[in-house]
Order: sequence, then structure tokens, then C-alpha cells
Amino acid sequence: MDPLSTLLSGIRAEGAVLTNAVLEAPWSIRFADRAPLTMITVLRGGGTLLLPGGIERRIVAGDTAVVRGPEPFLVADHAATVDLPHEQYEIACFAPDVKCDAALDDGRWGDDPAGETALIVGAYRASGRRHERLLRAVPPILVVSDDIEVCAWMESVARDAVRRPAGAQALMDRLLDWGLVCTLRDWFDGQDAGAPGWYRGPADPVVGPALEAMHGKPSAGWTVASLASEAGVSRALFARRFSEVMGQSPLAYLTECRMDEAEELLADRSLTVAQVAKAVGYADAFGFSAAFKRHRGIRPSDFRATVDLGA
Repeated sequence: MDPLSTLLSGIRAEGAVLTNAVLEAPWSIRFADRAPLTMITVLRGGGTLLLPGGIERRIVAGDTAVVRGPEPFLVADHAATVDLPHEQYEIACFAPDVKCDAALDDGRWGDDPAGETALIVGAYRASGRRHERLLRAVPPILVVSDDIEVCAWMESVARDAVRRPAGAQALMDRLLDWGLVCTLRDWFDGQDAGAPGWYRGPADPVVGPALEAMHGKPSAGWTVASLASEAGVSRALFARRFSEVMGQSPLAYLTECRMDEAEELLADRSLTVAQVAKAVGYADAFGFSAAFKRHRGIRPSDFRATVDLGA
């Protein structure tokens, strides 16, 4: 079981806006795509993130910042220059009828290779709803620092990719996906006991086998006793350890996982509500609908309608 990979499966750089920016101060970039996640890696120099609510965060060479959407935000050379004359750029390529290549000057901003600040920036699209548990677990902004040598390698790759040789888009998409996975993993590892249970649980010798079983077959009629058997410990020990690590009881976690999976499946119009119910462990659509409304506050059919409206 790899929960981070599962949650990230619904959020990818494929088709996302990206650019290699080489900037001479004063400058600012407005991120207006309302993307669920945006990643900024500072290769040289630095800047200041200006987020809603007056949040400011300085980022320097070696830093990768991940900003949780969807509210627009700014990155500027310094907060004090935003209200003064300066070079302004914007990422808003997820809007209809916007041609990103033109908006991004063919993937590169700034015309001085020796510019004070070099950034790689990317905004991520979402498909489905799997990523929402991930978004609930991260703060409005997180920053992870890396070795400067890694930055030099990334800048070389980005500089080559913006010339649009064969395979360039795929290369940059994978580079951004790789950067996001590494950054989030490093950040969660740094949280120790503060990391969410779904991240820490798989490594626990008691909780891990039970999680593997639950996620491998969510439709099974799991009980605390059968999950304890999967873990190879007594029911009492299992229930206590699971609650300590995951912050909720085994069956409460199982229900939450089933509801998350149900949301994903309900977005697929080829499946009936009864089929979704069976796939997540309910004997009939009526029982599933009652459980879904109890935990999500809305009937499955109404939830499906809201997904259609957002499409």
C-alpha cells in the first residue's frame, strides 16, 4: 500500500502550465489558475510568496514551495515592490480559450540568462477527487529545501525543455511530478508524529497489514477481529494500536475509505449507484445511500449531479 501515490494519482502535471522563469528585479508573478496545488522551485536568487490572509514567506535558492489552492496568490522579488512599477507576469492557462504558449512566451520569462532569480513553476490539474484527502493534510504553504546541485541539474533540464525539442512537454511534466512527490514526501517525513495517520500507518507493523487488507479489498465484510487477524495480534491490541496511529477506530477509518472510493466511482456515469454500493462493501443501494448521506451530508445521486455541474 502506497497512500501518497494513491492520493497523487488524481493530480498530475500533464497538460499543466509550466515555465522556466529567469527574472531581473523588480518582478511579480500572479498565479490565477485556481489550481489545487502549485509548485515553485527556486534555482537561483529568491522571492517572496504573498498568500491570501496576509501570509508572507521568503523562498531562496534550493527551496521548493508547494501552495495549496484554489485562491490566487503572488510571488514577487520583494513584498515592497508589488505596488511599484515592475515586470508583471501571470499564470492563468486553465481558463477557457487561453493559449498558454503565447501567454508564457514559449515557456520562458525574462531574457537575461544571468537574471538574478531563476524559477521553475508549475500548476497542477486535478482529475477525480482522490487528492482531496492530501489537500486536507497540508498547510496553505509548505517549503522544503534541497541541495543546490540538484537545482543546477533542474535548471539545465528546464533550459533545454523550453526550446521545445521532441518529448519536451513529457519531460517537464514528469520533472514536475517527480518534484512534487519528492517535496511532499520530504515534508511529511519531517512531520514525524504530526504526519497524518494514512502516511504513517503503512509502516507500522500492526496497522500496516490491516491497511493493506482494507485498501486491497474495501468491499469485504471487515470486522475488528478479522483485521486483527490480518495484523497477527489480538483484537484488543489491534484496536488500541490502530486508534493511536490513525487517530480513529478501524471501522471508522474503513467507512471513510469507502466513502472516498465511492466519491471517485460516482463520478463515473457508466456505473449505477447499486454498482458503486457493491464495489465499496454495501449489500444494496438503499443502505449505501443512507450511509453516504450520513457521512457526506448528501445523497449519492445528488453528489453525482454536483460532480456533473463542476465538470
